[in-house]
Amino acid sequence: MNYFHYQNDELYVEQVAVTQIAQQFGTPCYIYSRAALEQQWQAFNQAFASYSHRICYAVKANSNLAILNLLARQGSSFDVVSGGELTRVLAAGGKAENIVFSGVGKATAEIKQALAANIFCFNVESKAELIRLAEIAAQMGQQAKIALRVNPDIDVNTHPYIATGLKENKFGIAIDEAVELYQLATSFTQIKITGIACHIGSQITALDPFVEALDKLLDLIAELKSHKITLQHIDLGGGLGVCYRDEIAITPAEYAAAILPKLANHKLELLLEPGRALVANAGILVTQIEYLKHQPVKNFAIVDVGMNDLLRPALYEAWHGIMPVKPRVEGIMQIYDVVGPVCETGDFIGKNRHLQVAEKDLLAIFSVGAYGFVMSSNYNARPRAAEVLVDGDQIFLARPRETVTELFANEKILP
Repeated sequence: MNYFHYQNDELYVEQVAVTQIAQQFGTPCYIYSRAALEQQWQAFNQAFASYSHRICYAVKANSNLAILNLLARQGSSFDVVSGGELTRVLAAGGKAENIVFSGVGKATAEIKQALAANIFCFNVESKAELIRLAEIAAQMGQQAKIALRVNPDIDVNTHPYIATGLKENKFGIAIDEAVELYQLATSFTQIKITGIACHIGSQITALDPFVEALDKLLDLIAELKSHKITLQHIDLGGGLGVCYRDEIAITPAEYAAAILPKLANHKLELLLEPGRALVANAGILVTQIEYLKHQPVKNFAIVDVGMNDLLRPALYEAWHGIMPVKPRVEGIMQIYDVVGPVCETGDFIGKNRHLQVAEKDLLAIFSVGAYGFVMSSNYNARPRAAEVLVDGDQIFLARPRETVTELFANEKILP
């Protein structure tokens, strides 16, 4: 079901008109659909229902407490990459025993925090991290449960900034070094080996890379068994792509059909870490056109959303659908670059878009639920946008818009 739809020539989120939200909370404004979010989480959970599994939502995609709380209510586990994300999950009602801690640069304080919370597992990404984790666990009198994140060296044909499974990437442990590192892990009494993990990249729209990665991990698991190292779980990470424009996205059911037969003879709990695939298409960003600038070479629709609000187009040249909230029947359809007010040439939201619009019209930017607000900043001293959650015909302010004075409230001037 499409929870973002036009009704009476006006865009709605579930049963609420977007114009009503913009009037109440202003623009820019992120708007999320509860139903879209929960439907997608259930699609994953049901696709893998026949096999022991955990859906570990990748918090980095969207860490708003309201989103995390809704997922916790569904029974979600969580994948975090910082102590801050760990704190957010716990504050939102998530349980420490359902948290996996990933990331290449876990600081000492973060490791101590996670050990004290007694999280489910650390995904260890280097020999140095393993040694530090063992040392800290010994100091605290704790035992750290770990999986090694293995880099299977697979090219997934995605944007180079979000490819994570190649030899030249900073993530994970080279697969041909994994056995040696697992053997080292067995020498630490403070370390308990529980699993193996990989994450090959993001926005992947083909099944073959996932299957190839699983095959490599299963071969490695067999080799580990020959060394008397047995595992309890296998973590295949996230990476399922979504439809931003014309991509043909893999459904959770198709993903399950491709990988579950290969796990049939293994007694391994399966962990998945979807982030983008859960939340990207559960959110839009509403903006108002401030000015229309017509020039002989290029037309610009200058909006109140900037690269500080939505970084993906500037960072990845990412494409997002842009549509009027209330389409006009009068006027001329023209080609515009939709750009923001930030003082950078790279501050664009979409290029060469066919729009029939006027100043003060509202535009909806689609598929921003993942890596939208969470990557926003205060560049140019711009307060971050409000975040609103829609539940049927109800509107919930999940995060109010920042004020400028809040931005410098903790700054000091020299006497």
